[in-house]
Amino acid sequence: MPTVVLYKQDGSQVGQIELSEHVFGQEDNQQAIFDTIIAERAAMRQGTQKAKTRHEVRGGGRKPWRQKGTGRARQGSIRAPQWRGGGVVFAPTPRSHAIKVNKKVVKLAMKCALSEKVRENALIALDKIELDSFKTKGLVEVLNNVKAEGKILVITKEANDLVELAGRNIPNVLVETASHVSVYQMMNASCVVMTQDAVAYYEEVLK
Repeated sequence: MPTVVLYKQDGSQVGQIELSEHVFGQEDNQQAIFDTIIAERAAMRQGTQKAKTRHEVRGGGRKPWRQKGTGRARQGSIRAPQWRGGGVVFAPTPRSHAIKVNKKVVKLAMKCALSEKVRENALIALDKIELDSFKTKGLVEVLNNVKAEGKILVITKEANDLVELAGRNIPNVLVETASHVSVYQMMNASCVVMTQDAVAYYEEVLK
């Protein structure tokens, strides 16, 4: 059964917590992680790109010159794609980029991502995160105390306005709630700082 050291905000060790083998000891499954991240990245796209086709461009209703006898190529409209100001061939239209992934695959991918952080010793467990104010230096001090470095993902069980506001202005730091973290965010972080309540949340939801 995997274990991690439980820290306080000041960096002192409280003890160790045993993690669920089913959630934090999952075997690696790169395909599940890949499929889930591709779907999450696709869902982030707005899909609002739009260009006009030849029947949507204004004008061009009259034939620019007669069909025969001018010596020039025949043309039916000045809004055809080969004309400047004409429509676009196979123009992009607003659409959804969503990709369907089964819920079981998403759960498996999250378990694999959490397990990988445990294997890499990149998961830091805190008993709690409590700040006196929303100032950035409060959260910076906590992260320095537990020696969190690189791209840091801070996960709390419930939304904490003070922690979220304090983390906004810190480069390479992202504060999220456990229910809102994506597999992409988890894999993109080099260090995950998680409260004890968030660990319990994942063990309950992903069991």
